[in-house]
Amino acid sequence: MAFQPEGNLTAYRLADERYPIFDGGGAMLLGGRWNSPGRRVIYAALTFAGAMLEVLVHTNTGRVPTHHAYIEISIPATVPVERLDGSTIPDWDAPGYGVSRAIGDAWYDSGRSAVLVVPSVVSQVDCNVLIHQEHPDFLQLQASEPRPVRWDRRLFRDG
Repeated sequence: MAFQPEGNLTAYRLADERYPIFDGGGAMLLGGRWNSPGRRVIYAALTFAGAMLEVLVHTNTGRVPTHHAYIEISIPATVPVERLDGSTIPDWDAPGYGVSRAIGDAWYDSGRSAVLVVPSVVSQVDCNVLIHQEHPDFLQLQASEPRPVRWDRRLFRDG
């Protein structure tokens, strides 16, 4: 992993609006692909469509989600960003999360940066953004007010 200056970045996060959206509490309790439980990580994507795909892959109900909202997260150029190249890491996308969690946990625990850009398993082309909520640079990030997500009903079986 190498630090790469990115300039200003915008990331998008979709989540259930009944809970705080700019918060890594869910990942802290349950863990995620890139973190074990106990680490407060906010998952986002570099594109709005990428954020939608990440929600869709975890929505197995076949129904249009009714409580989703999104935020835009502004990451200023003053915040160092690390980028992970998945092509150099075997099995980062394995179903058991062993490799990806080890990488994400090491990044989080080291405190090297507040932001880590990682490959998306869903698209294999787009990138997701991990935000270390307890890093000192987190205070420089700004999130918009939540806005409703307008899902296209054709994406769902009941649409």
